[in-house]
Amino acid sequence: MKTKTASASAIALLMAIAAPAFAQPTPPSSSHDSHHAQVAPSSTPDIPDAATSAVKQVDDFSKALAAADFDRVKSLLAPDAIILESGGVERSREEYLDHHAKSDAAFLGGANVNVLSRTARVDGNLAWVATESEIHTSRDNKPVTLLSTETMILNDRSGDWQIVHIHWSSRPKKAE
Repeated sequence: MKTKTASASAIALLMAIAAPAFAQPTPPSSSHDSHHAQVAPSSTPDIPDAATSAVKQVDDFSKALAAADFDRVKSLLAPDAIILESGGVERSREEYLDHHAKSDAAFLGGANVNVLSRTARVDGNLAWVATESEIHTSRDNKPVTLLSTETMILNDRSGDWQIVHIHWSSRPKKAE
């Protein structure tokens, strides 16, 4: 007898599909180097019409975080959201808002983000959005460019997409 719900099984499947494509080692750095606000993609995104509203929620979340609009951030995150970054985990919306959200917002306030690629899919009441970006910022008054990957899983709860899972990973871009 199966004990997993359809939603849990779908999330596990989505994670299995998306994780290998976006997993990257994260070098030692401050914990907030992996977040960023979304901007218009510089390449053609792979987003079917069914996923556009989920992608809009992801963009709204990123913009709200960059603007330090924590009320809006809170409204877009599910109460039971899980956020993974740099080998750490925050197991709820409240834990994230009480810990890393403020430093993430401060980091994003001074960052310039260029979305390189985006893919999104919807299956029933679940959607995932995978984004690759280049982030331009500075550290110790020196310019830094980071390559960043982000996966967000959203659940349609009463007609409104809420973010239930975020995974951020980044690394410094090697000089060309």
